[in-house]
Amino acid sequence: KDFSVCSTKLGRPVDNPRAVGAILFPLPERTMEKALSSLDGLKAALVKGDTRKASAQLAELKLLLTEFTSLPPVFAPGPNSTKELLIAREVMEHAVLLSVKLKDQSMFERHFNQLKTFYTDTRHLLPPSQQEYPIMGLNLLRLLVQNRTAEFHTELELVTPEIQHNIYIKHAIAIEQFLMEGAYNKVISSRKDIPAESYGYFMDLLMDTVREEIANCCEKAYPTLSDKAAMELLSLDSKSKLEEYATKREWQHVKGTLIFQQEKGEPSASEIPSLHLINQALGYAKELERIV
Repeated sequence: KDFSVCSTKLGRPVDNPRAVGAILFPLPERTMEKALSSLDGLKAALVKGDTRKASAQLAELKLLLTEFTSLPPVFAPGPNSTKELLIAREVMEHAVLLSVKLKDQSMFERHFNQLKTFYTDTRHLLPPSQQEYPIMGLNLLRLLVQNRTAEFHTELELVTPEIQHNIYIKHAIAIEQFLMEGAYNKVISSRKDIPAESYGYFMDLLMDTVREEIANCCEKAYPTLSDKAAMELLSLDSKSKLEEYATKREWQHVKGTLIFQQEKGEPSASEIPSLHLINQALGYAKELERIV
């Protein structure tokens, strides 16, 4: 079809045929209603914890979104542009939350990167989302878990000082400061004060990392440690969990005491064959002198 005719009728040149189609042939109302119905189904499945149904609803919604003409990067104008953008943004937000339920970090990153476009490029077109700051805080926490500190600070640079005082963003900032200070006990205690239930997954991963660091320090600092002290240091609430962790670390557990495997230290000065090394170095020097 000749879209140049359409552009003439619109009174201005339009380079993008899809944009012309959005104006002249808006999205059928039944497609919009179906998308809203599927979105409600996705929300309900997430509330019930039915990840299988939620995944099926998300797949259906992604197909429906391909019929939306107002989505980035096109942003084609039309009578339903705002509705389409709002639905798509909400779909991506719930996709991010579903990825947390599924404990899928790759899925989280994919959908967050898509969602980020809505938070930045459509800010002047859409009303603020209540999920924006909780999801931004989740992403910051994910970067900490993956030890991507440089990207954490890059993302933080994009956040205004006023927003950094938001409870969700402030939580992630505090965790990063505790990690930099080596205040692992504060990281562990922060698990009880998470701002939203969805933060529990990443905080548990972070606690596992912190526990490994504490265990490494214990091995270096103590030859042995009582069960009570070890449970307190490692934030383990039962002896069975301590025994399981000790087995994983290959620690000996004898009569309520953990015995660490001491690594062989660096050789002392008396053990270094200094005289042999000196003679060897002098020999190399003589050979070099002869060559020159």
